[in-house]
Amino acid sequence: MQTFSEVEQEAIKPPEAQRATLACHLLDSLPAVLSDDDDEGVAEALRRDAELERDPAVGLSLEDLRRALSAKPSK
Repeated sequence: MQTFSEVEQEAIKPPEAQRATLACHLLDSLPAVLSDDDDEGVAEALRRDAELERDPAVGLSLEDLRRALSAKPSK
């Protein structure tokens, strides 16, 4: 039986299109992670999206976000 590392090394050898197909098959084999019915993260994202639709002024530009993050002291 091959180790994970050996499988990984073999999986990156084929051309990009074949690797993409393999990646799709692997992702399709996994259980769904997000669900509108039971995921609080999705509900929060929908709430925030609706808030931005009502009042775009509550959002941050990318420049403002970067400025805020760079001003925050690092741990």
